[in-house]
Amino acid sequence: MRLTYNENVGDVLFVTLRKTENVSYEHHGDITLIKDGDEVIGLNIFKAADNLSLENADISDYETMVPRINELLQKNGLETIEFDLTPKFIVGKVIEKEAHPDADKLNVTKVDVGTEVLQIVCGAPNVDTEQKVVVARVGAVMPGGLYIKPSTLRGVDSNGMICSKKELNLKDDGVKGIYVLDGSYSVGQPFPVG
Repeated sequence: MRLTYNENVGDVLFVTLRKTENVSYEHHGDITLIKDGDEVIGLNIFKAADNLSLENADISDYETMVPRINELLQKNGLETIEFDLTPKFIVGKVIEKEAHPDADKLNVTKVDVGTEVLQIVCGAPNVDTEQKVVVARVGAVMPGGLYIKPSTLRGVDSNGMICSKKELNLKDDGVKGIYVLDGSYSVGQPFPVG
């Protein structure tokens, strides 16, 4: 889930649950449901400052914002939405790296993110074992809008993405490939992405 508020485009809170190519819209007063078939994948909440009491609110505090959004949905006769609040950007440690069986420039990695080990296909030239890295988990929405979903790359399953500084919208230091973190980070720690 990603929340974006911009009072300069008409006091609208944009709620992105996931991206898709096939969208439809349902308008319900100050709320527009963005749907893929019957599934709600996003919301546009108009007059957000008043409807959600945004004065002095921190929209990145999802623990506060999600109940407000669901309360507004209920007031408008709409079903509440289950939001996945698990951190989507997390510090991981590459514990295994093998060459992809069907692609010269890809590697199949196993990355420990604290609660599970994810298999991630990675094309970065600098990925290696024992590195601490930023992992975008399935369900993450990248700063550039890319939605991370399970995929298969040349026949190998990949569940997430090991991120570069550029993909995280951080200052580029000229290093080609993934962002390798220093030892001050802990595996499983959420990584702030703005």
